[in-house]
Amino acid sequence: MRLPNDLSTCRMPKRGRWLGILTTGVFFAVFLLVFSSHASPAGCSPPPQVQMVPRNFTQLARDCGPAVVNISTVKTLSSGGGRVFEHFFQGPQGRQDPFGRFFEEFFKNQPRREFKQSSLGSGFIMDKDGYIITNNHVIEGADEVQVKLKDGKEYPAEIIGKDPSTDLALIKIKADKDLPVLPMGDSDALEIGQWVLAIGSPFGLEQTVTAGIISAKGRVIGAGPYDDFIQTDASINPGNSGGPLINMAGQVVGINTAIVAGGDGIGFAIPVNVATDVFAQLKENGEVTRGWLGVAIQDLDAELKEYYDISAGVLVAEVFEGDPADAVGIKANDIIVSVNGSAVESSRDLTRLIAGLSVGSKAEIVVVRDGKEKSFKVKIARRDDDKLMAGSGDTAPMESALGIEIANITTDMMDQFNLGSTDGVMVVGVGPNSKGAKAGIVKGDVIREINHQRIKNVDDYKDVMGKIDDGDAVQFFIKRMNRGFMVIKIIK
Repeated sequence: MRLPNDLSTCRMPKRGRWLGILTTGVFFAVFLLVFSSHASPAGCSPPPQVQMVPRNFTQLARDCGPAVVNISTVKTLSSGGGRVFEHFFQGPQGRQDPFGRFFEEFFKNQPRREFKQSSLGSGFIMDKDGYIITNNHVIEGADEVQVKLKDGKEYPAEIIGKDPSTDLALIKIKADKDLPVLPMGDSDALEIGQWVLAIGSPFGLEQTVTAGIISAKGRVIGAGPYDDFIQTDASINPGNSGGPLINMAGQVVGINTAIVAGGDGIGFAIPVNVATDVFAQLKENGEVTRGWLGVAIQDLDAELKEYYDISAGVLVAEVFEGDPADAVGIKANDIIVSVNGSAVESSRDLTRLIAGLSVGSKAEIVVVRDGKEKSFKVKIARRDDDKLMAGSGDTAPMESALGIEIANITTDMMDQFNLGSTDGVMVVGVGPNSKGAKAGIVKGDVIREINHQRIKNVDDYKDVMGKIDDGDAVQFFIKRMNRGFMVIKIIK
């Protein structure tokens, strides 16, 4: 059969054309049905009422932006001698540069100088009286704090109070007009995958709006004893600190605080529910008081749960003499399972529950001891970091026999590493190929006991080690970050 040169001359009978159209329509309908069933397997396709991507962030940014502020600070720093230039003369891994001594001698007698250091951050207005929420690290050590509103007006700010333990601070401005306010939301109601908006001043770029989702909740990143961060992939950068994380209802659900260095799309915010009580105390008293039980605690791993035949709880690793737990008879190796009827499943749970109790109040602490439950009524004391301080942070020289260097534990170190107390000494150096290194001791280990003798500071360490002869066994009872307690045996 020969096809015509002009295909447009091909014609079908009218009835045939309609039959062809109908056949084609049925074919495509079946094809789309089969394709869609394979392309969207059960459980992955969204319910018809769920809005996957917000249609418009514009209104949300327009409504919330005016209550977000830019915070600038000025700090006066003092330096003298060669300390300003000290970092120029350090070689790799902190070793002194060969020319370091020459420059040190040259600069060390120079007069001390003061210089100004500026920094930027973010915050948001929480009420019409001019109270503003931000991070403690934004205003820490500041001599001057200046707040800039979205409309360009600037006001000096007064620091009302700060809480380094949660990295939160409260400042206040006196404005000549009504101020916009951001309402607080409920961070406990957040769900993974929920859309959020971040507004702040990354790198000083004011009123920058970024959007993302809630990536995770309850993150512990080692920032402090009360870690409970929201993780988000909304872009957060230096300068976003203190700014709000906002849900789609225009409510603050978090305070943007931290990022992972070199991480892309990994930012952290303090849940607003954690911050609410902190701000109430800062506003009323200018400081935050927390409950104190007086125990060092450890999470139960699978082996410990099997050993104690228990499914949940927190192990009491140490009871501090004279503190509330000691007064009522709580002992080391007890397992705390509840506080005032609230179940305790992790050390974070216990820390949060005790910290939230009023000083002087009575709390019912239930523990498991020798397989049986015991209940104690404990009068909660006030957590006092100054009282916990032991030692000055002095270091001992490298111990020649074992090749380890240790230091007293300061309050800052206790808070940073969530140690619970300053008892013990921290390993700050391990000689390569030393007995300590070969036995498995690493920097950051905290030595609490040596041969069953408690070690509170460097002097205790020196005293005990001095009585152990060469060739004798040394058992170190050690607390290691992110692992808990262990025993390391070394032959001196």
